Amino acid sequence: MFQSVNDVISGFGAQKYICNKNVATVVYLGTSLQKPILVEGPAGVGKTELGKVLADALGMQLIRLQCYEGLDEAKALYEWEYAKQLLYTQILKEKISDILQRSQTLQEAVDCIANQDGVFFSDRFLLPRPLLRALLSERPCVLLIDEIDKSDAEFEAFLLEVLSDFQISVPEIGTLKARHIPLVILTSNNSREMSDALKRRCLHLYIDFPDSEREMEIIKLKVPNVGARLAEEVVRLLQRLRKLDLKKTPSISETLDWVRALTLLNVKQLDQELVEETLSTLVKYEADIRKAHHELKAYLAEKQAQRGVPGSSDKDHLH
Repeated sequence: MFQSVNDVISGFGAQKYICNKNVATVVYLGTSLQKPILVEGPAGVGKTELGKVLADALGMQLIRLQCYEGLDEAKALYEWEYAKQLLYTQILKEKISDILQRSQTLQEAVDCIANQDGVFFSDRFLLPRPLLRALLSERPCVLLIDEIDKSDAEFEAFLLEVLSDFQISVPEIGTLKARHIPLVILTSNNSREMSDALKRRCLHLYIDFPDSEREMEIIKLKVPNVGARLAEEVVRLLQRLRKLDLKKTPSISETLDWVRALTLLNVKQLDQELVEETLSTLVKYEADIRKAHHELKAYLAEKQAQRGVPGSSDKDHLH
């Protein structure tokens, strides 16, 4: 486990994940207190990556549960392998017949079969899903419950027992307790409000889009061959674009894809024509692209005015 907040920062840094002291503090407290961490924020700021990096930094297995509308206990917790049970029944058909032959009445036959429930309803026929796999893991693990806000309120309520007691009840077997309490990361894009009961059981962490300085660090870390001038211009333009009313704000991953594409094209600095040709890598909706084009022209005009150059041209560079 982490020994300090600085240990978290260095451990995440070794996995090429830049985190500030606020993030590192919450992660340190969550791992030390064995409290789930609810990570909220806009899509694409590195919430899911936080869970992956946490597992890598601690050398633990990552078990991920991707949430979606209609997710139920069977898909998240466990299922019975009915086909396997049926196969065993066919194989043991003669043995079952021998048991039934010793019964004198129908009631005795039913009782004999009922006494064998433990044979066919045991963990050998239990198919663990992510939640149960995390509880029964032989070693401590990281449980990533991704996009919890996409699940139904009923499923969120079901999670309360798991996150409170780290145990689940299987009617045919009984209560199964966690062998090791997993480190739990829940992520939410704020598509709906989480319940107070869930938030009460978790430490809260909000991750927003990075400021210019941190985004520059991320770009240089993830795309080490990018030119300093190109990285600076990309960050300046992105900071402006994220202030627009876009249907989908450019995420960190999309930023890195754009920078990689520009680097692949051997670009040293941005001009309007080049930005327009590659903007679909960064912005995903046509209406957003039009807004981005308008913002780009305004940005170029401001830069020209600051430099004291009258007018503007599509070939003018961003500085």
